[in-house]
Amino acid sequence: MSPVLAGVLQLLALMAALALVYVPLGNYMAKVFSSDKHWRVEKWIYRGIGANPDTEMRWPAYLRGVLAFSAVGVLFLYLLQRVQGVLPGSLGFSSIEPAQAFNTAASFVTNTNWQSYYGEQAMGHVVQTAGLAVQNFVSAAVGIAVAVALVRGFARSRTGELGNFWSDLVRGVTRILVPGAAIAAVVLVACGVIQNFSGIHEVGQFFNGHSMGASQQWNGGAVASQEAIKELGTNGGGYFNANSAHPFENPTPFTNLFEIFLLLVIPFSLTRTFGVMVGSVKQGYAILATMATIWVGFVALMMWTEFSHHGPALQIAGGALEGKEVRFGVGASSIFAVSTTLTSTGAVDSFHSSFTGLGGGITMLGMMLGEIAPGGTGSGLYGILIMAVIAVFIAGLMVGRTPEYLGKKIGTREIKLAACYILITPALVLIFTSVSMALPTPPHSMLNSGAHGFSEVLYAFTSASNNNGSAFAGLNANTDWFNTMTGLAMMLGRFLPMVFVLALAGSLAEQKPVPVTAGTLRTEKPLFTGLLVGAILIITGLTYFPALALGPLAEGLAS
Repeated sequence: MSPVLAGVLQLLALMAALALVYVPLGNYMAKVFSSDKHWRVEKWIYRGIGANPDTEMRWPAYLRGVLAFSAVGVLFLYLLQRVQGVLPGSLGFSSIEPAQAFNTAASFVTNTNWQSYYGEQAMGHVVQTAGLAVQNFVSAAVGIAVAVALVRGFARSRTGELGNFWSDLVRGVTRILVPGAAIAAVVLVACGVIQNFSGIHEVGQFFNGHSMGASQQWNGGAVASQEAIKELGTNGGGYFNANSAHPFENPTPFTNLFEIFLLLVIPFSLTRTFGVMVGSVKQGYAILATMATIWVGFVALMMWTEFSHHGPALQIAGGALEGKEVRFGVGASSIFAVSTTLTSTGAVDSFHSSFTGLGGGITMLGMMLGEIAPGGTGSGLYGILIMAVIAVFIAGLMVGRTPEYLGKKIGTREIKLAACYILITPALVLIFTSVSMALPTPPHSMLNSGAHGFSEVLYAFTSASNNNGSAFAGLNANTDWFNTMTGLAMMLGRFLPMVFVLALAGSLAEQKPVPVTAGTLRTEKPLFTGLLVGAILIITGLTYFPALALGPLAEGLAS
């Protein structure tokens, strides 16, 4: 079987699996966030944190809950890393330095999972499980909660109430993420992913370039359980430095495809949840079609550039294999790279720095779109709904009438909030990148010069500001400058957009519904899907094209 055909068949199998679970999972999540009953374990949690889950919140109170919970998470994870040296199960690792501890705490609390450390050489069992793995659950649940609050803003009228943050958070963990991750972990263990709390082992008989007999130190860990929520919650932080390219995390082509399925399944299925909660599943299908069009298009472009790159060596090998695992090949690596950068996952099964110039640009553009195809758990849905508001506004300007979406008028306040949302991350990316390139620090951190070196820095801040977490693998980001600046970019890129999302949700919930007329734009039709795809690509292209031209486009055209 040719490598191209193998890649296409894996893509079709993945699409079939996602289609199979779309309706039941989407309906189940809608039921989770619409029910007025609480599980017993949830009542214990509410009692422990002193929250009343039945109290409705307006958007400022909902936002305060998000920020307070996240602030406590950053502080706890920072302190846990700083005292790692005296904790049991530390495997002899010392405490993490302040700048790196801040970066890691900000990274995992914001669902970014950017790592400036070697996982197997820095973090002990307690930090990995009680710190990082816990944040993988709750940070993903925060994103889902904010998305559900925005959906309620569209679904409700004449009230500013958006639900209860603590109830949404706890239900997201107990009813969706924990059961899903448990099932996924069992599958991964059955397929060869390790799950233990062993110490460090000396493994010998390696060839070190001169002779046999060289040794390495390997340690075990609760890898399968963390790998499951890492993908299901679109987190991305790997237990080992090689991330999902490591055979302990991702041993076979099947586990590779299964992990791609995990990182896509909730973001895609949330469009069904959206359709059910607003009372029109066709609206959910329109958003799904937009996400799927961009995702399939990006996968096709990535496969094309990685399979057909110039050069006799690449053509003989059947594609650009540098930096890719031979266990997976070019096709599966292309699907993984596109899926992880179009979501806020950041997990990698290949080195994106080794992709072709245009291939690296595709991974960057996927993040620059705002990670909305299908995006992260929750963040993808609320991100694309913001773009839908922009698209409706553009359509209203074309025909000269007040824009409406899902029975709500898009007025001055709404469009200002949406505009602020879409400007936040580009501003962070471009400002941090330009300041870093103007300082003497990046040349000492970049392993490459020229366009590729610039791409490394641009990719780093694109990944951090969009809460992705993947890296180009050619940048030494473990410096005080990059640890501090990327940490700030992660926090600003996560929480500032949430301010505008929740403010928009509150504004929409206060409106009374507008009746559908002959002049109402039918947002469930293919025409709107095309308009939305065009708006996403054009707005992103106009924002980032100059930066892309200096990096991946220049490198790709020169090769």
